[in-house]
Amino acid sequence: MSDLSNLEQSLLKAVAAAADERALEEVRVAALGKKGSVSELLKSLGAIAPEERKARGAAINALKERVTEALAARKAGLGEAELSRRLLEEGIDVTLPVRAENRGRIHPVSQVFDEIVQIFGAMGFAVAEGPQIETDELNFSALNIPPSHPARQMHDTFYFAPKPDGSRMLLRTHTSPVQIRTMRAQKPPIRIIAPGRVYRCDSDQTHTPQFHQVEALVIDEETHMGHLKWCVEEFCRAFFEVPSVKMRFRPSHFPFTEPSAEVDIQCDRSGGEIKFGQGEVWLEILGSGVVHPSVLRNCGIDPERYRGFAFGMGLDRLAMLKYGIPDLRAFFESDLRWLRHYGFGVLDVPTLATGLSS
Repeated sequence: MSDLSNLEQSLLKAVAAAADERALEEVRVAALGKKGSVSELLKSLGAIAPEERKARGAAINALKERVTEALAARKAGLGEAELSRRLLEEGIDVTLPVRAENRGRIHPVSQVFDEIVQIFGAMGFAVAEGPQIETDELNFSALNIPPSHPARQMHDTFYFAPKPDGSRMLLRTHTSPVQIRTMRAQKPPIRIIAPGRVYRCDSDQTHTPQFHQVEALVIDEETHMGHLKWCVEEFCRAFFEVPSVKMRFRPSHFPFTEPSAEVDIQCDRSGGEIKFGQGEVWLEILGSGVVHPSVLRNCGIDPERYRGFAFGMGLDRLAMLKYGIPDLRAFFESDLRWLRHYGFGVLDVPTLATGLSS
């Protein structure tokens, strides 16, 4: 067996001497490749007498295992050495100022979200969240939306494949299911906003299959339509950063509110831009209403004792109106040039004290 011992010493010495992974691979091929020295020894077992073959084969296999382990250990060591070298040579000086072209920007939707949280937070609203994949019951039925309503049809809602029991999950079409979840989990009084992504089968200059929405909900024993009007007016005044706004509430219909109203805000469209707090043009911005008694019952809340109001609006649309963005589809195209133009600096944190967009 002295030949095996000599071969092992020679191979282990070659492994230790390999300066890089390429040289180590050459050693591996020379030892364990199809025509390698260890492989040739295994092939030669057929010519050995049966009584010697077993012991010889075991010795060769043991040699092969030790060489393999040595190769793996050396490869790991070379990898660590290479990583240390690269970390040393390719280090980054984090004290250097960021290059202007590499500065990150805050997306307008994220900025508007932070602005809205600031405004409603000052009014005592909490932020509530929920899953984007919802049940038909939470997205429609609990909101008093009848089975025949157009919003339930395939052309407006993204449905998943039916389950064995026939029920189907869906991508939520509004953030109203968050209101249902909140009313079922908490006892009044409730005062929340529910921002998040929603999905509908629609795509053009002012509609996308995925967009962002925020809804507000207040439930207590004394809430009425006057509180809703004040809340919406104060929000618009703060969000558009004007001393006052003129608004009108037009009667409308939503299955989940009664009475219901579309809200318009007066503006000036002259000069190719929209100015709020002035002008004679009416622009619709949101839908609102008093929470329907059936919705309260569906959530286990007594409508004889409690009342509430709710309203909802699109975050993307608000961003377009406030910051003069003409096409909704650009929000989702990941165009870095667009983001550099319309985006915000990472330190432009909106606050009511210093101004939301200052």
